[in-house]
Order: sequence, then structure tokens, then C-alpha cells
Amino acid sequence: MIVAPAKSQSGMRWAVTVCAVAGVVLFQFFGNATRGYIATSSLFWWWISHWLDPQAETQHGWLILGISAWLFWRNLRTAGRASFQPAPPWNGYLDTRAISALILALLLHALGFIAQQTRLSILAALLLAWGMVRLAGGKRWGDAAAFPLAFMVFAIPLNVLDSIGFWLRLWVIDASEWIAHAAGIDVARNGTQLLSPDGHFQYDVAAACSGVRSLVALSALSLLVGYLNFRSWPRRALIFLLCFPLTYLGNVVRIGSIILAGRWGGPVWAERAHDVMGFGVFAIVLGGVLGAAELVRFWWPEKSDGDRRAALEEGDCVTPLSSARPGESGARPSHSIATVWMPTLFFVALAAGEMFFLAHVAASPARGAAGVRLTADGVNPVELPAFIGTDWIGRRMDVTAIEREILPADTGFSRRNYVLVQDAAHSVFVSIVLSGRDRTSIHRPEICLVGQGWTIASASAYRFSFPGQSGRKVPATLLHTVRIERFTHRRVPALVAYWFVSSDQVVATHWQRLMSDAWKRLRYGQADRWAYVLLQADAGDGDEAALARMQAVLDGTLPVFEP
Repeated sequence: MIVAPAKSQSGMRWAVTVCAVAGVVLFQFFGNATRGYIATSSLFWWWISHWLDPQAETQHGWLILGISAWLFWRNLRTAGRASFQPAPPWNGYLDTRAISALILALLLHALGFIAQQTRLSILAALLLAWGMVRLAGGKRWGDAAAFPLAFMVFAIPLNVLDSIGFWLRLWVIDASEWIAHAAGIDVARNGTQLLSPDGHFQYDVAAACSGVRSLVALSALSLLVGYLNFRSWPRRALIFLLCFPLTYLGNVVRIGSIILAGRWGGPVWAERAHDVMGFGVFAIVLGGVLGAAELVRFWWPEKSDGDRRAALEEGDCVTPLSSARPGESGARPSHSIATVWMPTLFFVALAAGEMFFLAHVAASPARGAAGVRLTADGVNPVELPAFIGTDWIGRRMDVTAIEREILPADTGFSRRNYVLVQDAAHSVFVSIVLSGRDRTSIHRPEICLVGQGWTIASASAYRFSFPGQSGRKVPATLLHTVRIERFTHRRVPALVAYWFVSSDQVVATHWQRLMSDAWKRLRYGQADRWAYVLLQADAGDGDEAALARMQAVLDGTLPVFEP
């Protein structure tokens, strides 16, 4: 049976509505597998809750959402002003690109759910939204929605920014320390803190002042400026990339001005400079980006538009009816009702099947094992020994209230501080943090060390010996750290070593753990409880002596906690 275009269009709108409902149900009830920090199965609430949490530093998500909605309206309005015949929302042709996007979104969400990578599921939701928009409105709507939906990526909380922000934080501190010394201001550095010798001035370069928060917002703003001012993507990319050095420059100027104000006017002036220069960073970056856009327009102008038609074709806003292909803006083939509803039913069946599968994954007991031996309760790592021979005495170290508050409830701990009996000035701290069902229980230690006042001088790979097994080595990341005492300015060096252990693997870095864990979850359905092992030893008498003390403590503890 052949249906009229109007009837086919009406049927397609109903079909898109059915697909949209199926997608909303999927992401609402089976959208999130990480319950460590936000106990919800809804992808939407998991995402929005980050916009409401000041510590997540994603409050700009509301602004990104509003801008994306405006961009979609603008693109549609611009396309509607073209001197072409407007295309109907649906022309009766099965859009294979839209259908492919819907199926790919389902697959991507399944991968994100199994690997406990909710951000992949957010990308899947955005891809699904684009497929729905294109399916409902054809190429014109799909092109109008492509950039606005891609722009929503800036509203996704990204853990990778912790690493970027960590190094950006250190670079800002390095530059600020240099500026202070160049201005004749004597400061000492402890991790992220800059201290005056007399204790009159102290400033901690917190994450909010390091540029990571402004980096996300200002990179989004730079991309938006490039998108609105130019049609070619090379020019847009150039404007976008300029935001990175400008953001660094803005934050260095901010910290430097605070140090100078604190030196000349005391804490009151420093606080005022802190508040004012928060806006100064945006002024520096926005002014730099706008100025760069003008220079690009002058030195690298785009081709002159002969008419509105050429401009819109280059901007991908709409396709002329005369050149439209079937399924895009123009041709009006009529198809049977089966052509409209069969893909819809297929998508709904896939979505329903994925819901049952993800529900089974969520309800199934975790396959895998803990990376270390456990106590009788099955939650915490085995208790570390109180004595190591006659040389070391270990004092149990309690877990802080802050750690208990921010980490999932099923996170396990075991830690002791071992003191050398013959010389109490030397000690080795051993800590084991065991993740629960949620992979987010443990993270890279560099961020915590810097926040505690340690400056990381260098990092390298190191291999410890496993006692009793000459051929077995334990790969680790070795950090050379230093802390400056506040009043004496005495340099206190220390070595920190850490590694991660699963049921069948030992890796030395955070990224190796993430990749291995994701692969095991996807390939084998194996969700191990990874253990994060850390040792810290004083190194005032040299690295060789500190490493020897670490190895001596490991000789007495490794056989106890590591299988």
C-alpha cells in the first residue's frame, strides 16, 4: 500500500515519538552503573546533579544547555531565511544516517554501562538525540542540531580534567613563584602553597584558581566565538586553540596580582585582588579571543559570498531542493506504512532488549576478585602486621572522616605507619585502599599529595622485589617529593611509591588501571576490586637509603596482603 506524503509524514512523527519515549526510558532507568558517589540509575539525574554540585565544578552546564538551545533555534531560523523552498520535516524517505545514529547510540551506551563509564552514556544520549532530530526533521534539522548537541560536551564532567588541571595548577604555581621572586618577594613553595618566610602571607593555589574550571568555560566560549564569526572550520579551530595559552596567561596574572597585593596591602588587599581578578581572567581570555578573531578576519579573510545561497551551502545550514538526494531536503517519495514503522519497531525491540540485558548486568554479582587478601567481613584488606621482625613497629592509622565521606561506603582500608626501632626518625607509611563494586573508589595519588603540601619534583618507574620469589618484581611509580618547613625553610624530601593490583595483574599507573579495568569488564564481564597500594618514606639521608627502608617494610608486608 502506498500512502500519501502527508500521511507518511504524520506516521513518521508518531514513529519518532515512540523511539524518543523508548530512549528516555532506557536512559532514565538503566542509564548509570556507577553508584559510588551518586546513587541513581538515571543518566539524566547523574548528569544534572553535577551541575548542582559546586565541588564538581560543572555549574556552567546550565549555561551550556541554554546556549545549545539558542544555537539550534538560530540555525533553524537562518536556514529558514534561505531563498530556497522550505523542506517538510519528513519526506517519507527512510534516513539511514539517522537510523545508524540510533543503533550506534544503543551500542555506545551498553559499552559505557558495562565499563562503568557514564560519560560514554552521555555521548550516546547526545548521539541518540541527534538521530531523533534528523529523523523528525530531515537533513535541515539534523545539520542545525549537529553543533549545538556537540557543544553539550562542555557540560559533561570529565575526570581527565583532573589530570589536566593538576599539571596546569603546577605550571601556574611555577610561574607565580617566578614572578614573586622577580618582584623581590621571598616566597617558599609547599605543593600548591606559596608562603612568606615570616608567615605574614600564605596563599594556596586551589583547583578553582588553577584554571581548570575557567578552561572548560572559556574553551566553550572560544569555540562559540569562532563558530559565530566564521564558516570554515580551520578558522574556528584556530580561535578555539587560542583559549588554552590565554587561560594559562590569565590565571598566572591572577595569582601574581594576588601575591603582589598581599605583599603590599596585606590579606585584605589579597582578598580583594582574588575577587576582582576572577573576572579579570575572563576579560583577558575573552578580549584575546575577540581580538584574535578580528586579526584572523583581517589577515585571513574568508571568500566573499556572491549570494546568500553560496553562504548557506558552505555553512551546511540547508541543502537546495534541486540538489537534494532522497532522504534529505527535497525529494518527496511516498512509502508504505511498513517502511515507516518497521525501523521504529526494530529500534524499540533493540532498546527493550538492552534494558533487560543491562538490568541483568546490574543485578548480577560482580565477577572478579579483590586484588589483595581480605578480612573476615570481605570489605577491608587484611590487617597489616603490627611488627616486622624486631626492627619495625607499625602503628595503625585511622581513616579520616573526609575520606569516609567522599569515598563510597564499600571502600576498604588498611594502613600503618612503620617506625624503625633503632632510629625513630625514620618511618615508612603503608596504605592500601580497596575499591568496592564501583570503580570510582580509587584515583591517582598525585592530586592528594600536592593538596597535602608536597611538591612533586620528578616521577619515574621502579620495580620492587617480591620477598621469597627472586624472579618476581612489583612495578611501581616512584615520586620524588619535597616539603619546605614554614618558618625554618628546611627542605624535607620524601619518596612515594604506588601501584594498583587486581586479581591477576599489577600495574604501575592510573591510566593502565583504567584501561585494564575497562577491557576486563567489556571482554570478560570481570569487575575486580582493585587495590591501590602506597608507600611513603623520608629521604633526608638519600634516595638509596629510603628505597632500602621501603623494601625492608615490603619484605614483611607484601606476603601478608598480596596473593
